Amino acid sequence: MIRLLLVLLCACLLPLPAQAAAPPPLMLAGQWRDGPEVSHYWVSEKLDGVRARWDGRQLWTRAGNRIPAPPAFTEGWPAQALDGELWIARNRFDEVSAIIRTRPQHSDDWRQVRFMAFDLPEHPGPFSQRLEALQQLIQQTDAHHLALVAQQRVADTARLQQLLRTVVAAGGEGLMLHHQDNRYSAGRSPGILKLKPWDDAEAWVVGHVPGKGKYTGMLGALLVERHDGRRFRIGSGLKDVERAHPPAIGTQVTYRYNGFTANGLPRFARFLRVREEATPDERR
Repeated sequence: MIRLLLVLLCACLLPLPAQAAAPPPLMLAGQWRDGPEVSHYWVSEKLDGVRARWDGRQLWTRAGNRIPAPPAFTEGWPAQALDGELWIARNRFDEVSAIIRTRPQHSDDWRQVRFMAFDLPEHPGPFSQRLEALQQLIQQTDAHHLALVAQQRVADTARLQQLLRTVVAAGGEGLMLHHQDNRYSAGRSPGILKLKPWDDAEAWVVGHVPGKGKYTGMLGALLVERHDGRRFRIGSGLKDVERAHPPAIGTQVTYRYNGFTANGLPRFARFLRVREEATPDERR
């Protein structure tokens, strides 16, 4: 009887698995189009990481899933909300995505990951004030895995495009522009914009098209559906492992494209990645 009581007591003390909660109120970026006064924006590299929010106690994905990082990873972090990206380096998105989805968490894997903070969601001021406060906060925090996304001013559109070419040539994904006067608000904001040499968007997998020729017995293309209900195929950009084990029906994926056809569908759509952090209610 005593042994049974001890077993039950130990079971009660075991940590609960990560729970899904309401998605954090993140500010989302639109697309940059030349025209606005560039000098009014702070410009940074668009990091190829996993968007996350620190609520002062723990990390959450964009979809509202708790990220059970090892305690040592967040040791010494400030007790206030931070918006940022879990990031390793350029072109290593798949690695950081795999690390945060692996259970149990392996401390050795997390040693290479950093939380790159770029905003203070609960600060009431415009972005320039939030950036100054964030810079001071990071400087005062002695935490190995917490860093600041570097921001800079750009004088005009020509220099902005030159910076984009430099970043992309070095393996970067693109740029982010924060308007100096923009205040933090949940949802899509005209005050934060992304600039890349291609467009990208999300769609939901609704079917698998069988492959032919060298792809016989594998996936030939994904049949996907956009937010507006229109469907099209994505047949390029897929690795052999993704063709052998394609994203499941209902999965949200990110694709790249270059403008639109005369029918309004994405031109040269190509698969980029499965979007692990998609929120359940984003389809409509």
